[in-house]
Amino acid sequence: MTHAHHSASRPVDTERIPWIPMGRPGLSFKPLRFFRGDGSMYLFRVEPGTVIPRHRHTGEVHGFNLAGRRKLLDTGEVIGPGTYVYEPPGNVDSWMVIGDEPVILHITIRGAVEYLGEDGEVLSRAEPGARLESYRRWCEENGAEFLATCE
Repeated sequence: MTHAHHSASRPVDTERIPWIPMGRPGLSFKPLRFFRGDGSMYLFRVEPGTVIPRHRHTGEVHGFNLAGRRKLLDTGEVIGPGTYVYEPPGNVDSWMVIGDEPVILHITIRGAVEYLGEDGEVLSRAEPGARLESYRRWCEENGAEFLATCE
C-alpha cells in the first residue's frame, strides 16, 4: 500500500483567490495553508495608512515583505520589500503602512493573536483556527472553491 498522495506537491494558484476582507478596514488576505488548530500561512494585504494596533503573538511569526513599506511603531524601523522579519512567541508590536502602496506580506502565524490595551490588557483574541473559519465562511457565502491546503 502506497501513501504517495500524502507526499504530493499541492500548488496554490493565488491568482485564482481574490483578496478576502478580514473584518477590519484596510486588511485582506489570500490563504495558502492552514495548520490544524495551530495557525496559518497567507498573503496579507494592508492598505496605505492602515495601522496594525498593538498585539502579542502566542506563537512564532515569520513575515516576508513582498511589496510596500511598513514602519514598526516601537522602533521606527522601516521594513521594505525583500525583508524577512521573525517574531518570537510573546513578541509585542504595532506597525503601520507608509507610502502610497499597500504592504503585501507572506506571513506564517502559529498560535493566537492578542490585541492589547494601553496597560497591556487583552482587548480581544484571534484564535489560531479563526482565519480558516473566516475563509471557509467566505467561500460558502460567495460560492467560491476552497483552494488553500490544510495539514
